[in-house]
Amino acid sequence: MSDRVALVTGASSGIGAATALGLVELGFTVYGAARRVERMGHLAERGVRTIALDVTDERSVRDAVDRIVADTGRIDVLVNNAGYGSYGAVEDVPMDEARRQFEVNVFGAARLIQLVLPVMRSRGAGRVINVSSVGGKIYTPLGAWYHATKFALEGFSDALRLEVEPFGVDVVVIEPGGIRTEWAGIAVDNLRKVSRRGVYARQAEAVASRLSSETYTRRMSEPSVIAEVIGRAATVSRPRTRYAAGLGAKPLVLLRRLLPDRALDAIIRRALREVSGPAR
Repeated sequence: MSDRVALVTGASSGIGAATALGLVELGFTVYGAARRVERMGHLAERGVRTIALDVTDERSVRDAVDRIVADTGRIDVLVNNAGYGSYGAVEDVPMDEARRQFEVNVFGAARLIQLVLPVMRSRGAGRVINVSSVGGKIYTPLGAWYHATKFALEGFSDALRLEVEPFGVDVVVIEPGGIRTEWAGIAVDNLRKVSRRGVYARQAEAVASRLSSETYTRRMSEPSVIAEVIGRAATVSRPRTRYAAGLGAKPLVLLRRLLPDRALDAIIRRALREVSGPAR
């Protein structure tokens, strides 16, 4: 792997940081990208080439890809990990915030893919790894916009896989479950900000309590669990189209496949009631 080059977005913390380090250990030349380069000093110390990248800024995206190609002449693996979750009732979330989630979670990834694909096609090989979520398969109340972005990324990846397969490019979807990162804290903060009052307040507190409960956070998987899966997906000769890993991921994907919608609705409601108590 010593001559292979990987670009990992959202590399300043969590899954992205763990993935960048894991790919270095596998012998890749790794470019770890994030908006705040100063947060990636620990990665640079261990061999990751850090680079500034805002996936919502066209010039930033172009400059990052151009720099890597100028440095190495290739990009073999793109790990689209940058993303976030902003919870709140559909009725409450400002449309600007809804659009921003799509800009970061979907369109940012898509633009990077557009720029990287010509480089991969020219070599007749490459791998695009899109970090989705178990939230791209199942759903929770007050997470509609976040789930919409991950459902979109799943469908986008399926269509893309068929388009680029003839050129030797693989597309892989990673579906993390509960992972110990900054994600839950950001989702909870936004949820309480936009829906802590009004008709959705009780639901908001139930979901926030669930996401921040000590029992839930204690059981979360470490980011290294997902980094190991991404490493496998980046190196095997024929990767699977999807990998689910982390707390609850595989059981939830199985439930989604087996249960009708109403039955899954009932399970989700019950889980929230166990945190918030019976409805008044």
